[in-house]
Amino acid sequence: MRVSSKPLDASKNRLLAALPPDELERLLPSFQQISFSLGDVVYEFSGHLDYVYFPITAIVSLLYTMENGATAEMGLTGNDGVVGIALFMGGGTMPNRAVVQSAGDAIRMKAKVLQNEFALGGEFQRLLLRYTQALITQISQTAVCNRLHSVEQQLCRWLLLSHDRVDTDELIMTQELIADMLGVRREGVTVAAGHLQDVGAISYVRGRIHILDRQKLEETACECYRVVKDEFDRLLG
Repeated sequence: MRVSSKPLDASKNRLLAALPPDELERLLPSFQQISFSLGDVVYEFSGHLDYVYFPITAIVSLLYTMENGATAEMGLTGNDGVVGIALFMGGGTMPNRAVVQSAGDAIRMKAKVLQNEFALGGEFQRLLLRYTQALITQISQTAVCNRLHSVEQQLCRWLLLSHDRVDTDELIMTQELIADMLGVRREGVTVAAGHLQDVGAISYVRGRIHILDRQKLEETACECYRVVKDEFDRLLG
């Protein structure tokens, strides 16, 4: 990661944008905008964080890696939330890895500053706790989806959740990385992506996925996407 030269705009993160204007203004000196590249590791399993991150245009996947090297995505965070909830939930160390799945910018805040703000018990604390509840719903629903639904339905859920967190219809992602995220074989992703391309929902060329017909993705996806989105809307609007 590197410090971004772009002007800092905290309003592009929906969690920060939900703060009262005077509180956001007070926190601005604590923020620094940084840029992530695809594949950057934000933190490792059992690692300690010096910062929390509020993505703006980046998407970060929360991954669990097994002893044999197999990985699966537990959840993802984009401009809807924050990466590093263990810092204010009292865990101290991270129970998973966090890897950038879509390059872009984020705002970082020193861990100690966040913990001090959280201890004040104001609106910032309330929003962080509500986001954590929404993230827990996403993680739980991902586990159900991966167990009960087809690879094509899982892929649609994943594409829709990612699309919700970027301001573009293009996602840059290889089939191998998608397979790692979903915890399935690459061949399964190839077949599922091919079918979605045949029906005109997406186009997929050299690692670039274009969302052509979001409605078709929603019709193909299982109920898991809607459960996650509805809970986020209920908690954070």
